[in-house]
Amino acid sequence: MTASESPAVSAPGIHAPAMPPLALLLDVDGPVASPVTRDVKREIIDDLVALAAAGIPVVFNTGRSDAFIREQVMEPMIAAGIPAGTIIHAICEKGAVWFSYTAAGPGPVHVDRELAVPAAYGDDIRRMVAEDYAGHMFFDETKRAMVSVEQHIEVPSADYLAEQKLFDADAMELMARHGLGVVRLDHHAPNSDDEVDYRVDPTIISTDIESVRLGKDLGASRAVELLAAQGITPAAWRTVGDSRTDYAMADWLHHNDHAVKHVDVRPADGIPEKPYPVLTAGDLGLEASVIHDDAGGAFLRSWREALGA
Repeated sequence: MTASESPAVSAPGIHAPAMPPLALLLDVDGPVASPVTRDVKREIIDDLVALAAAGIPVVFNTGRSDAFIREQVMEPMIAAGIPAGTIIHAICEKGAVWFSYTAAGPGPVHVDRELAVPAAYGDDIRRMVAEDYAGHMFFDETKRAMVSVEQHIEVPSADYLAEQKLFDADAMELMARHGLGVVRLDHHAPNSDDEVDYRVDPTIISTDIESVRLGKDLGASRAVELLAAQGITPAAWRTVGDSRTDYAMADWLHHNDHAVKHVDVRPADGIPEKPYPVLTAGDLGLEASVIHDDAGGAFLRSWREALGA
């Protein structure tokens, strides 16, 4: 099932502009939610609501689960006063899961089962975390297609990242025992048919184990489909992320002839050469030390102010 075949939450009486000047495609961890506390600042929630109320499409494109988005983003936005009928789209698990919500709450959750990690492998990862890694990380029970483990908030980052390398190696070995081909960064381990169907993807606070078909580019494609189903074609896009993999959102949009600028809220990884503009906190006159949700929030506020929202 494609996103265009999955109608969004109905919004009687609300007429979003058919060609808004901007649409926002937002990674969540980093630009919106703090990677330290995992929650979202009230001022960011307020700016998101104001932008959506002004007719700017707000679409989240994240590796997080739909449960995380409901708790950390949707419920605070509803409490802050989303106008009745305004539709927010959430593309979760890097394109495998998506849903839409209004002030009345969430619509149905859609899952592309063809992109799910085999359940038996997920069960073995759950046991491995419980037996060997529970001191540093936990198994994310909310994921529907991916398998994810995440750093305990109280564990120092350096300690977690050291343990993560051991976990990732064990996860790769477990893939081989299940007869599955896998890649982690530059390490490819094909299956017996010389195929690689899954990816072990480490971040600064988690490891996602997922189909290689998942990614922020798939999320961008679903975002365009979801807005098209509403009759909305934005004049331009702003994509926002905190890692190199987030550039795939803008890559896909640019390749498919959409005007786009990408915001990198953690540019210390290096800014790659791209055929579209890349913005950082420095473009707002802020210090290089302003990163993550501080930078993401500053951009949201700048767009809100520019629109008079």
